[in-house]
Amino acid sequence: METATTMGAGAALRERAPQAAASADRGASPIEARDAAREAPYADALRAHAAREPLMLMVPAHAAGPEGLSAGLAEFAGEQAVRLDIPQLIDGIDSGEGSPLDRALALAAEAWCARRSWFLVNGSSQGNRMATVAVALRGAGGTVLAQRSAHSSLTDGLIVSGLTPRWVLPSVDAERGINHGVTAGSLRLALAAAAEADGAAPAAVYVISPSYFGAVADVPALAEVAHEHGAPLIVDAAWGAHFGFHEGLPAFPTSEGADVVVTSTHKMGGSLGQSAMIHLAEGPFADELEPLLERAFRLTQSTSASSLLLGSLDVARRSLVAGGPGIGASIAAAGRLRAWVRAQPELELVSDGFAAVPDISGADPLRVSIDVRGTGLTGYELRSRLAEEFAVYTEIATLGAVVAFLGPGKPLPLERLTTAVRAVIDSVTERREAVVAESLAESQAESQAESQTESAGEAGERGPRSPAPAARAGTLARLALPAPGETRLSPREAFFAASELVPAAESVGRISADALAAYPPGIPNILPGETITAEAVAYLQAVAASPIGFVRGAHDAGVSRMRVLRDPEPGS
Repeated sequence: METATTMGAGAALRERAPQAAASADRGASPIEARDAAREAPYADALRAHAAREPLMLMVPAHAAGPEGLSAGLAEFAGEQAVRLDIPQLIDGIDSGEGSPLDRALALAAEAWCARRSWFLVNGSSQGNRMATVAVALRGAGGTVLAQRSAHSSLTDGLIVSGLTPRWVLPSVDAERGINHGVTAGSLRLALAAAAEADGAAPAAVYVISPSYFGAVADVPALAEVAHEHGAPLIVDAAWGAHFGFHEGLPAFPTSEGADVVVTSTHKMGGSLGQSAMIHLAEGPFADELEPLLERAFRLTQSTSASSLLLGSLDVARRSLVAGGPGIGASIAAAGRLRAWVRAQPELELVSDGFAAVPDISGADPLRVSIDVRGTGLTGYELRSRLAEEFAVYTEIATLGAVVAFLGPGKPLPLERLTTAVRAVIDSVTERREAVVAESLAESQAESQAESQTESAGEAGERGPRSPAPAARAGTLARLALPAPGETRLSPREAFFAASELVPAAESVGRISADALAAYPPGIPNILPGETITAEAVAYLQAVAASPIGFVRGAHDAGVSRMRVLRDPEPGS
């Protein structure tokens, strides 16, 4: 069985990857916390409340009951969901010191090796905004050094907080359209350059681990470099909520020196969509950051937080703590899926190349990233066909790859995926062979007609022949992931500046007022304050035209117009 550190990528990766055994030294191991495995105090309190059949003369309007106008809602979501959907500040649930919610938060902090955890109801997007606000409150400077492949929600946080970003560029697999990570060496150079430019070290360092494709960064080394420069390390671990809950998984960043970790518990932790957590680790900045994060939490969290989302976080934590055998079965299943991919002549595993990337120190075994370039399809096309023809959905696609996520401890009939992928590939092959045969027949017919032509003039009158249909059969134009344009203003300055909409072709060379991010994965290709490049416009328009393409921040679906800063009036 392949482990989290091998992923079939060879001995070099195994030597550099963090050892799962090290997680045994993290103090209160989530796997060993037997009490935490038995209870979900907040979720249990919600169920006990519903069992009392209370008369709720308060919001929400469905009054926690399925009768009357709420019957349709109960039919849609289930009666129990309606009964558990209650407002905040209820005695015995979330009101008062030592409430069930407080105990649930304490258990979450213990499970993820944190000093303190917060439950979020607006995803890890809220966590990123919360982290940037806390950094701005720190008052240690107006800049944050961030990985340029950060999620678009970090940009939102920069606009809200007013922080100025200094970027450290990740390594890029441009052909597949994949951003990886940063090394400790590149981070050290970027920190020195930022300190020289600003006269002070950045107020924080922000990196991503794991990546959308499952690449894990060397968090201990990155934390050491950040701390040398007096900056806390914030890790966007949106895709790593399950880390640390099985010996075959990488360690969670709080146990490796990270100071603040944002994680989408709903993505790979099993809670309901939109629920997430942010964790503050014990470390040199914990005393300073805790009150700042609490202030940022009050600013960003809804005052009507969904009890269903909060309860699902409590249940998900309990399930992960107790889920060792099931998680192990999922890791084994993912290993079998990778073996199947390697056996297909048209496919490759993206992770098999991780060992050659210096900034990757490990990999998530529950992420199976498939290079589809040998199929004659883009990742977008394959993902779309799998969904439309077989009701099989993969998490992400790029021009050259698709990624399958296996939820930890979730039994999945992976033969449905392999059968569907094979069927799509075979259909493409059959179509290509048919096109080649048709082209050959046409060419033979034209050659025969030419040989029967008695006059060269008559041949000339026919004009040039059209290229054979097979000339482009199975050939796909792929655009490389564009490099970011020059930064000319801070995101906040550009976002609030006077702007105008112009045709996309006329936007090249202008300063963008918006953040535009190709989804998935949601990494901004253009930021407010950056110069718009022709390559970025072409890339975003190509993504928008793909079967599942979507560009967050675009004024229209086709990215035909762009919002740019107004040029100053002559003489102004």
